[in-house]
Amino acid sequence: MSIPTIARVTVHPVTYPEPNDNNSMRFLTFVRIESTDGHVGWGEAITQFPGSTRGTVEIVKALADDLIGKDPTQNLGIWRDIRKATWWYSYRGGLVHFALSAIDIALWDLKGKITSQSLIQMIGQRDSSTDLRIPVLASTHVFNANLDIEVARHAKYVQEGYMGFKIGMGKRGDARIGYDVDRDIKFVQDLRFAAGPKAWIMMDRGQSLNWRLDETIARVQAWEESGLKWVEEPFEPWEFEHFRKLRQQITTMIAGGEREWDYRGYSEVINSGTLDVVGVDVGRVEGITGMLSIIKLIEAAGLWFNSHAWSSAINTAASIALSASTSRCLLQELKPDENPMQHELIEEPFVASKGSIGVPDKPGLGITVNEKVVAKYAF
Repeated sequence: MSIPTIARVTVHPVTYPEPNDNNSMRFLTFVRIESTDGHVGWGEAITQFPGSTRGTVEIVKALADDLIGKDPTQNLGIWRDIRKATWWYSYRGGLVHFALSAIDIALWDLKGKITSQSLIQMIGQRDSSTDLRIPVLASTHVFNANLDIEVARHAKYVQEGYMGFKIGMGKRGDARIGYDVDRDIKFVQDLRFAAGPKAWIMMDRGQSLNWRLDETIARVQAWEESGLKWVEEPFEPWEFEHFRKLRQQITTMIAGGEREWDYRGYSEVINSGTLDVVGVDVGRVEGITGMLSIIKLIEAAGLWFNSHAWSSAINTAASIALSASTSRCLLQELKPDENPMQHELIEEPFVASKGSIGVPDKPGLGITVNEKVVAKYAF
């Protein structure tokens, strides 16, 4: 029996309005890889902006010809070949990592479909449970100027079964959370009162905010009185001394890392001793293959792994399996409000049930992409 090889590689940039981000337009780059026996694998890069999306598209096109004729089940070798071929313009990160992420995810999906294995079967799960489920957190932004509306919205997520919520601050809209210490403290107090004593509350500083050390300490210490679970990226990634000084003043967990690109970057962050929870995005860190190497680092350091899955259902499918592969994962983040790239893109959207989500068990990523939707949102 002949081994199927890669027959076609195409790249599909998309743009769509994101209800979870005040309906702002966001951008993603999908890669579709088809084998000679007709199987199709899909991958994704969380390129997020127009320029990075256009650049990633061109890099994928440049790499595509070299993939034709290769055995897609040898995906680890292909991953290494791409890293070698792009050595000059991929050192320590950049658009090549986006391109490799999308290609790698698509190859894992294709390999699973060819071999009739799910991703979790291929990478291995954290225990022998036959009904492995992961607790689910609502990952949101706030954008309404009326904070009472935002408080009620987040309390509703908990009522719907989410274990809690993580709120991104300094985002689009009129909420203006993250700019005034006293107002921010009251907001979290109100969230706790409305959501109840058991809900997990996380607060994530947005990159548009620039917090001083003293005001950050004041914020987080006050939030701790409301039972804050973790604070995410309170400073810029390289401000290690600020992280260390904050740690000396608080007991809540500190999360970060989502802007790193690869094993080397995460090694440095982990070795800095500044984080408790390490955020990683499979659509950025050289795909599933890259992410598995980073998870090993996190496990060895005894830290917590958190999948930053704030894009499409392709990313979510891979992320859930990766979360289920390690005992150092506390939860899976999901965008709670229906959106095109989660609820239109695939035939069976991911929906939390009683506060948790099951691990996809169909071949590959376990999803079927609707190509008409990809075309509908083409960029």
